[in-house]
Amino acid sequence: MKKLNIYFTAGIPMLNDTGKVAQLVQESGADMMEIGIPYSDPVADGPIIQQAHDLALKNGMTIKILFEQLAEIKDTVTIPKVLMGYLNPVIQFGFEKFCQKCKEVGIYGLILPDLPPVEFEKKYGEILKKYNLNFIFLVTPETSNERILYLDSLSSGFLYAVSSSSTTGNESSNLTNEDYLNRLSQLPLKNSVYVGFGIKNKNDFELVTEKSQGGIIGTAFVNVLLQNTDWEQKVKQYITSIKG
Repeated sequence: MKKLNIYFTAGIPMLNDTGKVAQLVQESGADMMEIGIPYSDPVADGPIIQQAHDLALKNGMTIKILFEQLAEIKDTVTIPKVLMGYLNPVIQFGFEKFCQKCKEVGIYGLILPDLPPVEFEKKYGEILKKYNLNFIFLVTPETSNERILYLDSLSSGFLYAVSSSSTTGNESSNLTNEDYLNRLSQLPLKNSVYVGFGIKNKNDFELVTEKSQGGIIGTAFVNVLLQNTDWEQKVKQYITSIKG
């Protein structure tokens, strides 16, 4: 069974909608979710997710508020929840304090794309282990086999395979980069591979999961939240259209 992982930014469309979105993602059949921590300079993200970050920050979203919201859904939203963000706000909050709060509210793992693997090994890996948190690294088509194996050895939960070296939601994301997906499928990886960036519909999802264990949808889903006043209904329809 191929896994569907849905990303959305915390604190949109309105500040207190995070829990409601998470509940709908679970009810609609997704296997996992990534909840984005809004940040003022999300360099790896395209315009739609940048717009979501801006809106969430305008709505007043903070890490403290996010943990309060996550505590409220801890017992009802039981599919794995991953927090995705940038290192700077986490360090400002306090890395160990952040990990401790993650454990308290039932977080499965973290994705911090700008955390260097060397720093992870020297400093942060032990803290994550202490609080039983997975950490997911990203690889791209340009990542060498040797480095993919290295990042896989540090990762737990899954390995995030970026479909192309671009920002999220890029229309030119090459989902059918067969050489890359073949290469990943032939390496002796310890983690499942989830492909992300550019997946928009059922066809895309089926395409990337022919040679991987899961697909991650972010920009297309965030767009549903941003563009529709009746987003609750649209969210269900959208996820069901991919999983159905």
